[in-house]
Amino acid sequence: MPLISEPLLIFSIASRGKLADSHAVQALAVINIVGLSPGLLGENTPRLRDFAASNGLQSFAPAFPAVTCTAQSHMLTGTDASGHGIVANGWLDRESCEVRFWKQSNRLVRGEKIWDQLHREIPGFTCANLFWWYNMATEADISITPRPLYLADGRKSFDIHTQPMGLRETIKADLGEFPFPSFWGPAAGIACSQWISNSARWIQEKHQPNLSLVYLPHLDYGLQKYGPGAAEMARELRDIDTLAGELIDFYAQHQVRVLIVSEYGISAVDHPVHLNRELRKAGLLSIKDELGRDGLDLFQSEAVAVADHQVAHIYVRDTQRLAAVRELLEKIPGVEKVLPASEIWDEGIATERAGDLVAIAAAGSWFTYYFWDDDQRAPDFARSVDIHRKPGYDPVELFLDPAIKFPKLDIAAFLLKKKIGLRALLEVIPLDASLVRGSHGRSEVPVSEQAVVIGAKSPICKAEDVYGEMHRHFC
Repeated sequence: MPLISEPLLIFSIASRGKLADSHAVQALAVINIVGLSPGLLGENTPRLRDFAASNGLQSFAPAFPAVTCTAQSHMLTGTDASGHGIVANGWLDRESCEVRFWKQSNRLVRGEKIWDQLHREIPGFTCANLFWWYNMATEADISITPRPLYLADGRKSFDIHTQPMGLRETIKADLGEFPFPSFWGPAAGIACSQWISNSARWIQEKHQPNLSLVYLPHLDYGLQKYGPGAAEMARELRDIDTLAGELIDFYAQHQVRVLIVSEYGISAVDHPVHLNRELRKAGLLSIKDELGRDGLDLFQSEAVAVADHQVAHIYVRDTQRLAAVRELLEKIPGVEKVLPASEIWDEGIATERAGDLVAIAAAGSWFTYYFWDDDQRAPDFARSVDIHRKPGYDPVELFLDPAIKFPKLDIAAFLLKKKIGLRALLEVIPLDASLVRGSHGRSEVPVSEQAVVIGAKSPICKAEDVYGEMHRHFC
């Protein structure tokens, strides 16, 4: 099938009809600056500081858990996880007995999204979702999201997915390939946020959506690597401030209102907690030998922890053991509390997906997914960037192993093998969780580490209120 031509692409996006008066309602751009918190606004963020002074700054306790997929779903549905079902960035699917992280179908998010309501209420309304998560199988008019091509021979080719499909080649022809390695991993940095910002401008100039959702992840990387108070963060803050300032100026020139939000702030941490290792010591975790390495046997484990930053979902096979497992977890240093999922969310989709128990880390601590006792028996994915096979979130993927003298040579050899069609394993990620200096997930944090909203015209007390702010702008 031939690619959709640019004129046909424009027609397909506009085919819902015209707004009653297409210029009567000002367009809105919601810029999600991940990790931005009140404590970061200052001398290294003059553009954001001035924008806040002119347009109003509010902070609020982040969604629980304070992680990307949950927080964004709060904002885009106006409900908490009891309504939309996104209890983490990933969870254990009880039927397949598989841990699934960073899935992309918007159908996982239950309930009506902001674009669904505005499509229904405003003839001709259009929404562009630029890199907010769950951005496939969506009713947003325009979507762009990172999506590798998974080839039959085991190779992975970096790419993006777009809706409409023909947009992918059109935008890459103008902006170049999306710099995927800068989106996650040891090379994570400003380049991907710059590309996303450029894509937002490109979409605005060519398609003029009424609502643009723009995701700028840059701060998240440095804050997790170095911690919020580290000297290295001065440059990271200046970089995102410059980029955000340029985007604010662009939207002002196009008479587009800007609303800046964040999902959570980042807290300093220095204590990784290995819940699965503790469950293993207690004889509750089942381990199988996989070619001389440890593999996690989810089918036979009596209890397993799916770690996601400072929150972990604990799935217990026999509910008669719940009290004993809870008591075990509560005694682990670095665990602040352990709650049944039913005490956090209403019965329904959230409690179906959540662990039977939910562990929350104490301030200064965070949870790893590690389940092996001997690093020599760590699974083959442990030293690689592999966000889908790891049964939990792994921020150590942001680091190169300091024990490798010449990591760039290892990477170059890996890329050469890929180029000539050979399979290879890129093992450059360390197994030292103490390297991580920042984390998030707790909703009870100091005001300086809360989520922010800049430019709202009504009070924002929780993440769900962002939905109402967007709706009131148009209605």
